[in-house]
Amino acid sequence: MRNPYEDIIGLEHPTSKTHRPMARLDRAAQFAPFAALKGYEEVIDENRQKNEEENSF
Repeated sequence: MRNPYEDIIGLEHPTSKTHRPMARLDRAAQFAPFAALKGYEEVIDENRQKNEEENSF
């Protein structure tokens, strides 16, 4: 069975001639979790507390 990527597997990884490589810390920051909705967690916590108070016996 022939590998469909056989023609490119041995090639060298492309590098830019005009841009320096991005620092690892900067690259990692791109994938760091972020809050898409500001204040969302606080609202959820407030509602959770209200519900717990209302439902406690």
